[in-house]
Amino acid sequence: MAKKIGTKIRKVYDLRHMVRTSIELYREETAFLERKEGVYTPITYQQFGEDIDALGCALFERGIRGRIAVMGENCYFWALSYIVTVCGLGVVVPLDKELPAEEVRNIAGIAELDAIICADKIIGKTEGITGVEVIPFSRIPELIEEGRKCIEDSKTAYLVAPVDREIMSVLLFTSGTTGVSKGVMLSHKNICTVLKAAAVFNDVGPNDVFLSVLPLHHVFECTCGFLAPIYIGATVAYCTGLRHIIADMKDSGVTKIMCVPLLLETMHKKIWQTAKKQGRDKALRAAIAVNRAGKKVGVDLSKKLFADIHNMFGGRLNLFICGGAAADPEIIAGMRDLGFHAIQGYGLTECAPVAAINHESCFRDASAGLTPSYGELMIVDKSEDGTGEICYRGDNLMLGYYNAPDLTDEVIIDGWFHTGDLGYIDEDGFLYITGRKKNVIVTNGGKNVFPEELETYLSRNRYVKESVVVGYMNEAKRDYDIVAIIHPDSDALREKLGGEYTEEQVRELLGEAVAEVNGIVQSYKHINYFVTRDEEFIKNSSRKIKRNASIAEEAKDKYLELISK
Repeated sequence: MAKKIGTKIRKVYDLRHMVRTSIELYREETAFLERKEGVYTPITYQQFGEDIDALGCALFERGIRGRIAVMGENCYFWALSYIVTVCGLGVVVPLDKELPAEEVRNIAGIAELDAIICADKIIGKTEGITGVEVIPFSRIPELIEEGRKCIEDSKTAYLVAPVDREIMSVLLFTSGTTGVSKGVMLSHKNICTVLKAAAVFNDVGPNDVFLSVLPLHHVFECTCGFLAPIYIGATVAYCTGLRHIIADMKDSGVTKIMCVPLLLETMHKKIWQTAKKQGRDKALRAAIAVNRAGKKVGVDLSKKLFADIHNMFGGRLNLFICGGAAADPEIIAGMRDLGFHAIQGYGLTECAPVAAINHESCFRDASAGLTPSYGELMIVDKSEDGTGEICYRGDNLMLGYYNAPDLTDEVIIDGWFHTGDLGYIDEDGFLYITGRKKNVIVTNGGKNVFPEELETYLSRNRYVKESVVVGYMNEAKRDYDIVAIIHPDSDALREKLGGEYTEEQVRELLGEAVAEVNGIVQSYKHINYFVTRDEEFIKNSSRKIKRNASIAEEAKDKYLELISK
């Protein structure tokens, strides 16, 4: 049955108020889709509400309150545990399920955890943590039944437990090595402020299905791919893994996906690889030209011309919301050519996370978007071209770093959060990200080279699977050499060169890729050398490359060998 209730952008005081009003508005609608025995099974808003009350009452009566970590795969029990905690038990601490046991123990101590709710298969990571109640996901149904009996017996103190929208209610640990992870303190107010960002979408509401792909412990997925859909009455379907994403799209009827650039690029590449294998790439280009011409006169033929492609993704997918890193504008435009709207935003954990976002009907493909109504952006320490450090302030800005006032004072100055990202704002107010302050390579002539820009251009070449650009000081010329560390795409190489190919052939193709990039950037940005890497770069759980000094150090011998020739 089609949903008939329209989107309501409404004021919400805190997350408990948000959830309770959504349950009242969308009671009979589907809140979650989760696979059981291979089939997506619906969980209604009403059931969600009853489960929140029951689980909350059970835990409250058992004395499980305070600071509670949630750790595991994206699933209904993760979402339920998060909401139950912030709506009356205390502070929720989302943790990456991929963390090593040592780091889990470390954070448990730093955060002074009272309990951990986690997936059964990773419960071993909690061993050795004393004074902390550990509850596996498998126990949640039993606790829900226990909570229902509590409600029948009027043991309902949880339902009226105070919720303070101004204090720390979410503690998020940024990625880092053992002992140095930063804890970002967020409040109900911070997160509820960001929910207003839903107003930038013209056609989003109860008829939508969001496929949850990115890990929920990241604030981007948690706020935008879980809490925002619940706020607008939509459905959250859980992806069962990247290997199954196409099947999940079809079976869930997905309409919206929160993604990182890598996922968007992978889907775009898959479309064109499939077309080429089928000998239809020329026809596809011709169809895109026809569709572009039609759009100029107000006629969109996407669904008809690219029906096979849309059906491959379930037939209903219409929007990718990209975050986590800057997306390639050519990929965004390429997806739109095929009838999939793709926009990107700019966010940080410290901003819960949205600090800028493109509007659905007002966007720039190369931009991170406009400042939301609830915030302000400012560029400081500008260079001659207007590029400088991005600063932000707004009601969604974190309370600070946990137990680190000195570190907080370093980044929040006169109410402005200094992000460490570099960029500029154009005359229309659109924000453009150029790179990270700590990654920028400053030449002897004072010019800034942003590795991220060169990596984006390199990624457009089919023989480059991924790359990291670094700078090595060349003492002979007393300036930096710009060096690309490239992991080639072995599938594309085999397709071009056959099963057996030489290192010389690979270097020839990658040399052409580097030459293409050098042909479109200023001379001071030219890539002087490139080295190859057999293994993929190590990534975090949101599929972003972990940039660190070891990447450059591992490739340095190869670079030295090149310049010695």
